[in-house]
Amino acid sequence: RPGVRWGVQSGGVTGSSAVVWSKTDRPARMLVEVAATESFRSPRGRWAVDVGPDTDHAGKVLLSGLPAGTELFYRVHFAENGNSGHASEPVIGTFRTAPADRRDVSFAWSGDVAGQGWGINPDTGGMTGFEAVRRMNPDFFVHSGDSVYADGPLQERVELPGGRTWRNVVTPEKSKVAETLDEFRGQYRYNLIDDNVRRFAAQVPQLVQWDDH
Repeated sequence: RPGVRWGVQSGGVTGSSAVVWSKTDRPARMLVEVAATESFRSPRGRWAVDVGPDTDHAGKVLLSGLPAGTELFYRVHFAENGNSGHASEPVIGTFRTAPADRRDVSFAWSGDVAGQGWGINPDTGGMTGFEAVRRMNPDFFVHSGDSVYADGPLQERVELPGGRTWRNVVTPEKSKVAETLDEFRGQYRYNLIDDNVRRFAAQVPQLVQWDDH
């Protein structure tokens, strides 16, 4: 079956629309369902897009016609050979559309992921800051730039004062400055190795600010 080990993400949420992103490991059709309940008994809509090597097997769909101020669930799976092919396990995410009336909303913001030589450290549980934000359950997250550091390679070990050592999970693309398209894509795949990042992305929609990296 196609794999979906990079999870799902949502972003650009308005009162009636949202963008959903996911990625698989081979050419396939990305199928997205949206419903008001996690059981998906009565889906509000279905969308599909084909993905292949030209997009690094990643796809995104614009969900439209959504109700305002509503918590919605979306389900993504990938099928080889179109709708009738072998399908991946479904991956579920959620988001809340913007309200049409006046009410309180909450959001969090941060930026600069895996920069200055600090990456995913398995000894500390990985990128636990994302888990802390997820537990706050904000309506959305503003990612204020530098979602990757394509010009900042990671080393497996960084010596710290007092004889301590920081360990980084390192991938081939993250061990050098990105110079090719696949290396840039590998920079983004690196962040999604982390369980905290994937759980966060499946629950909290993002508004991402472009930056020079």
